[in-house]
Amino acid sequence: MQAKLIMCWNIRKETESEYFEFLVHEFIPGLNRLGIEDIQVWYTAYGDAQQKLASGVAPALEQMQRILQSEEWQRLVERLRDYVDGYSQKVVRATRGFQI
Repeated sequence: MQAKLIMCWNIRKETESEYFEFLVHEFIPGLNRLGIEDIQVWYTAYGDAQQKLASGVAPALEQMQRILQSEEWQRLVERLRDYVDGYSQKVVRATRGFQI
């Protein structure tokens, strides 16, 4: 069973340019190195929801759990938190289509 990691956050206005550099050059490649694939990042343009929703898939729940317990994952999230507020994450069984 594939596992999907779903993450949400708001970008701090004062760190927008640094955030985008980090996301493109470190965060997404870091997720790939850890074994998280099919990464998608969505922007909330309208409504009362967090600004960004991102997701990625691992082949199995056990693999996702190992990734989320790794030191590299902890470093990536700590760096992300330098640029965002309201970070949250959850793991769900991956299904087809959009999941929140």
